[in-house]
Amino acid sequence: MRGRVLTALIATALVTVAPATDAGAVSFNVFAEAQNYLITLQRQAVYNTPAYQAKLASVSIANGTHALAAQLKDPGREFVTDLCWSDFNACAGDARLYDWAAKDYGIVRPVLFTARNGATLSGHVWATVEGPAKRPGIVITNGSVQADEQMYWYAAQALAKAGYVVLTFDPQGQGQSDTLGVGKDLLEGVPAQTDGRPFYDGTEDAINFFLSTPAKAYEPVPSCTSGTSHADKQRARVAAGFDSAYNPFWQLVDPGELGLAGHSYGAAGVSYIAQWDPRVGAVVAWDNLGGPGPQAGSVPGQKGSLGEKDCPADPSARTTVPITKPGLGISADYGLPPLPNTSQPDPGAKSVASEQYTAAGVDTGEIIIRGGSHLDFSFIPLVALGASLRGPDLTDWYTTAWFDKYLKHDPTADQRLLTTRWQHDAAEARVDPNHDGNAFSFYYPSRLDVRLADGTRWDCEDLRAGCAGMAADDGVSGSYSYLTLATTPDAADGPGARIHAPGRNSIY
Repeated sequence: MRGRVLTALIATALVTVAPATDAGAVSFNVFAEAQNYLITLQRQAVYNTPAYQAKLASVSIANGTHALAAQLKDPGREFVTDLCWSDFNACAGDARLYDWAAKDYGIVRPVLFTARNGATLSGHVWATVEGPAKRPGIVITNGSVQADEQMYWYAAQALAKAGYVVLTFDPQGQGQSDTLGVGKDLLEGVPAQTDGRPFYDGTEDAINFFLSTPAKAYEPVPSCTSGTSHADKQRARVAAGFDSAYNPFWQLVDPGELGLAGHSYGAAGVSYIAQWDPRVGAVVAWDNLGGPGPQAGSVPGQKGSLGEKDCPADPSARTTVPITKPGLGISADYGLPPLPNTSQPDPGAKSVASEQYTAAGVDTGEIIIRGGSHLDFSFIPLVALGASLRGPDLTDWYTTAWFDKYLKHDPTADQRLLTTRWQHDAAEARVDPNHDGNAFSFYYPSRLDVRLADGTRWDCEDLRAGCAGMAADDGVSGSYSYLTLATTPDAADGPGARIHAPGRNSIY
């Protein structure tokens, strides 16, 4: 379908002349649009190589073998009805990231815990041996339509390398988390798109698990639908050696500094939960930032909203709250599926929620990736799901800088937010047909409206054009690459060494 639409667009371009416009108006250029849309084909150059395909095949076999063994060993779980249950091929994420444990790039531990409706949730905790004794924490919530946590390991590993402890997990019904709940809550969150609970309640459950310790072991709160407690199931599975009693990296976590990141339906969930939960200090929403109400999530590339159904057992758990926490949205030119524009889009369409943050006097921003798509934020090695080459790197850069500013309270984070590097990105220029190294959309102005470390307000409404105060010196030398960052050796000794037990540092 994408090929037919693009062919039609190019054919139209050959016979279309942009009409005259009033002074100051912007005309739609079909030639520029055709080139811009072709950026969504860039990522396939990474995975359509013999070396990558061989790596992907090896990873897929290992993933499928592990998934089958896990289901057979633990009949209390039921995840084989999920689309990406085997983490095979397109569901594997970036196959180049699976050496994290084997090559000691960092430390990781698989975890299982019980959601409030009784479903078993599957995830991983990420960190490094090197780094501070106490670190801010980040919980990442997947997008829907069967996205699994592996698609977001590129962000988890980059954040871990930057000095965070990170939890990735599969919301109920996705990846290797249970499809169904238990008992009275059997159909809560089924399917996820009908009530949104795996992305709202699931994020809360993940936070509760992430902040658990030996002194305060994790127990699920009562379910939203019936008010039933499934804590007995969690305790029984811990006793049987299946579930984790608490976050295995709890010693490294600073519980007072917690951030949320999420994609698509997960972005809607974290946008709300970040404002609702007093434990959360900042949020980054990947396509796209939503409002502070349980039904105020944005629908990528479309009008309307999405969210979570009411909570009958505790109506106070889902109420609209004021915007008080800094929130960054990162989005892209194209939605899901990524289809080309046929007319000039509304330049303010991506920044609606960010403007609401500004109106509330809260730090915010909206970064829009030129030629990127809704799939830029979930690494899926499949040609039919097009994405840009540099989108994930830009995403990691701004996500890390945002959390550095609001969770680490690092004054140098301003340099990284106000950098000009993404206006002149050499890697972008190498793959662009016009050698344009500016990674910001020319359709939708990217913005940042933040208070700097010196107390002054900095508001830039078009990062592509640039604003006074932006500079090339951002403290990071060379081109930024999440892959390079993720695959650098970890330290042999450091605070994380005490939890780096031999044989336990494993993806599986």
